[in-house]
Amino acid sequence: MYYPYFRGKQYELITIREMAVVLAEKNFVPVIEPVRESLGGLKKALSAVSEAGGRAIVIVNPYYGDHKEDGASITGLLQESFNNSDNISAGILLRNDMDVNEVMACYDQHVNHHPVLVHAGFTAPKELAVALENNMAGLTNIFIEDHAKLLYRKHFGQGRRILVRDGFKRQRNADYKPIEEFSDLHVTYDELGMMGFGDFLIAGDVYSESGGPAYAVAIHLTFIDPDKDDVMYIYHFVSNTNDTPTDPAGKFAQALEKLIAKLDSENSHILETDAVQEFRSLHAKGHFPGLGYVKKLSMKHHIETLAAYCG
Repeated sequence: MYYPYFRGKQYELITIREMAVVLAEKNFVPVIEPVRESLGGLKKALSAVSEAGGRAIVIVNPYYGDHKEDGASITGLLQESFNNSDNISAGILLRNDMDVNEVMACYDQHVNHHPVLVHAGFTAPKELAVALENNMAGLTNIFIEDHAKLLYRKHFGQGRRILVRDGFKRQRNADYKPIEEFSDLHVTYDELGMMGFGDFLIAGDVYSESGGPAYAVAIHLTFIDPDKDDVMYIYHFVSNTNDTPTDPAGKFAQALEKLIAKLDSENSHILETDAVQEFRSLHAKGHFPGLGYVKKLSMKHHIETLAAYCG
């Protein structure tokens, strides 16, 4: 049903590992694009998903990061450690720099790992649909909405169809508005002829090697508003101080103070998830765990919110 798209940095993989049981229970399927040369964290995350009885999709030809030029080591990991795992699939990322022959070669190479097509800018859908005609009914197609529009998607009308929408509008932390709409796809995906939906959580479909200096610290929390047809919105709790890259702990405390105030106000609609409880604990202790950890908590809250909504 829900297909969260992760770029496989450290805290993204830790999030998957820690949320493996919830993901499995709710039939949520993480899509992971490995971006770090070391695959130890990915292996741990996939093992946790497998042990929990869940499913995951691993991009074998990443567009970003250390494996952009050669995904052979990712393929090797799947073959060596997950060769008999029906629940770990090979994801083939279809970008505009690939042709049909390259897609089919990758498909054939990974046919034993239940290949999934992730459509993200490919320019020859009609030709590919013809080449895959005999396999189309059993194929899962994941469409990145900004790169696979309606006319494109009509060529892949059979099989399992998933639509991924980037609800996070990335900008400088200091420029975020307090609240904005995130997505209604969790409500409308079936109306669009899809069997599931996805997003890029609170990171967005933007990749960078590092976050850079934190002139401002922002905590991002999603919520579903039952008064607005269950549309998902996102709060951005931003520090007051934003003129220097120093004192991230102090800036985090400022942002966290705003988060707690919103939680304690009436009608915030923020679900009291385990992640939110940890934010409360950090506030009570006056502790700064690091920005990566804060991002992990926001991702966990997002998954927990959708898990509650999807029942």
